[in-house]
Amino acid sequence: MVIKVRAPAHLHTGNPDLSGDMGRLFGTLGFAIEYPYLEIEVREAGKDKTNDEDALKFLERLREKYEFPPVEIEVKHYIPKWVGVGFHTTLALSLGKAVSELFGLNLSWEDIALTVRRGLITALGLYAVKVGGFIVEGGFPVDKREKVVPPLIFRGEVPENWLFVVAIPETPRKVLAEVRKREDEILENLKKMPPELADRLSRIVLMKILPAFVDKDIRTFGEGLYQFNHLLGEFWSDYQENVYCCDLVNEGIKIMLEDLYCACQTSWGPTFYGLTDSRKKAEECVGKLKAFLEENGDGGEVFITKADNGGARWLRL
Repeated sequence: MVIKVRAPAHLHTGNPDLSGDMGRLFGTLGFAIEYPYLEIEVREAGKDKTNDEDALKFLERLREKYEFPPVEIEVKHYIPKWVGVGFHTTLALSLGKAVSELFGLNLSWEDIALTVRRGLITALGLYAVKVGGFIVEGGFPVDKREKVVPPLIFRGEVPENWLFVVAIPETPRKVLAEVRKREDEILENLKKMPPELADRLSRIVLMKILPAFVDKDIRTFGEGLYQFNHLLGEFWSDYQENVYCCDLVNEGIKIMLEDLYCACQTSWGPTFYGLTDSRKKAEECVGKLKAFLEENGDGGEVFITKADNGGARWLRL
């Protein structure tokens, strides 16, 4: 028997509280998206083998807690690695789900997250595969880092006519891959966010982003996303070239804002994205960004996608 899992990538908007003075840290808001997506197949085998070495690390973590026979893991379709759209978390959780289904372990997504130790500091990737859509999670108690699953505070169905334009510049990828490999070290030693900034970010979420989403007011929703992401970028500027990861993304954000309701960097970058309800505007923006990235670097991917409102799917073959 083979278990096939298909799971969405995600777009990170940011974390409203890196202060901790209210007793919790991080929290996250963001989106599950239809493309790119991860697809893996897992089957019982004579020994563990895979076409992706990252999968073995997460398989070892599963074996630390659960006993099951050797497996072959084949990644059939990739989410790009080290660009801020969730490859490693999605792979770890999808692998856990496939193993659970293959051997009847009956593991919940939360069980898997705690075992593979992904989706615990920021749980956007966990809820992207569990429920999809637009997600807001509530962070973790300051004394329980990576010991509990952050709770889901809000999950909404993103309207079908809302389109994301996503750009993944090629030029900054190698440099940012090295930064991401130091992510745990950076987060362990992160300066404390001023409580006033955490207050402001949380207010933008509560009084602008969430009401606009419920009202399907894409213009105000986009304004709120941009304000939130930009303020966070200023806080992270010690680890970036400026508000965003590099000058290339900074200029790309400006181009995106000419046509779309928002422009945000996801996680460490270099991926950035915007939102519109106009197919024409989205296509115009894609054309401008492709030309810009070709003229100012090594090109990259620029594409239109929609929110994934369903989360991961799996079947037995």
